[in-house]
Amino acid sequence: MHDSAGILLTLFIIFVAAQVGGEVAQRLRLPAVVGEIAAGCAIGPSALGWVTLPDIAVGTPLDVLAEIGVILLLFSVGLETRLDDLKKVGASAFLVGVLGVVVPFGLGAVWAHGSGFDWVRSLFVAAAFVATSAGITARVLQELGVLQRQEARIILGAAVIDDILAMLLLGIVSSLQGGGQVDVGSLAMTLLGAVGFVAVIGWGGTRVMRRGSGWLDKPSNPMSPLAIVLALCLGLAYLSMRFHLAAIIGAFLAGMIASETRQRHQLEEQTAPLLAFLTPFFFVVTGAKVDLAELGSATALGMLAVATAIAIVSKLAGGFLGAIRLGRRGATIVGFGMVPRGEVGVVIASLGLAASVFDQRLYAVIVAMSLLTAMVTPPVLALLLRDRHGTAGTP
Repeated sequence: MHDSAGILLTLFIIFVAAQVGGEVAQRLRLPAVVGEIAAGCAIGPSALGWVTLPDIAVGTPLDVLAEIGVILLLFSVGLETRLDDLKKVGASAFLVGVLGVVVPFGLGAVWAHGSGFDWVRSLFVAAAFVATSAGITARVLQELGVLQRQEARIILGAAVIDDILAMLLLGIVSSLQGGGQVDVGSLAMTLLGAVGFVAVIGWGGTRVMRRGSGWLDKPSNPMSPLAIVLALCLGLAYLSMRFHLAAIIGAFLAGMIASETRQRHQLEEQTAPLLAFLTPFFFVVTGAKVDLAELGSATALGMLAVATAIAIVSKLAGGFLGAIRLGRRGATIVGFGMVPRGEVGVVIASLGLAASVFDQRLYAVIVAMSLLTAMVTPPVLALLLRDRHGTAGTP
């Protein structure tokens, strides 16, 4: 049983810390997400200790609340994204997604092997360098009001492809680490299922909604359209996980389907208060999961510096090469948009620790690398997206 009073107090601390951190960041001309992650580090076990690791462990109420926050964030991003817009950048998004997996995986494996790991364990370590955290980049793009830019659409499309490929890679390296053989047939079926889920839901769902969104207004309750699409969001988030994809992919698809309705702008307005309340929990909890005590030695800090440099350069290079047709500035925006690892790297690091692939120090390095990429990217991305007058306008 969880202590209700204790949970409420922790919710209060996290929410207030998020508001303070976000306000400070914005006054420093940084995206609010940077301040929210920093606030999580400050109130977490590495500093003040107001939020402990058992408070935010997987499956706890706070962890679930944080997950709902990022699900709603990606749903709202989907509301501002049309399928036809994604189709226009499909080829570039595919190339960015593929190169954004291959380059980090290769460089991460070489670094891990050079650090003394055998090749099988090195591949597991490399998997932590692969998957982009769409939630962090999406929040920055949304804050700046640039979701309609071509670069933003490429980033979002590539994030879906990135998630599918990262899931397959993790399945392969987990099999190898366990001493088993890679079941090519099973992986192929998983890939087909994931691709089929995205294609059927994304393409079929939008076509159905275009033809019959009027039924959303039939219930007498004026909030019924919002309730219905939120149910769709949760349902697709669940189905997405059943197809071995991140829940945020299903939430994004639900938002994209809802964007085809004539109630789209009404839904955006009604979703805003939910986002203001729930989304900060995800970013503060993400920051609170880092344990700085394991990084107290010069060796650990050296490993962290190298790992973070590889994580940034490899994703930037993959995204840049995949979007080179946009020109140097546009390709750089896409590359940096793919850099954050955030919660994805944390999850893989946790799996590595549980499988005894990582020791506590390497676990802390991977988690800190994931959070550093999440904190470095937003201000750089904001700077690149602002035009010469200081606003993030369309190109």
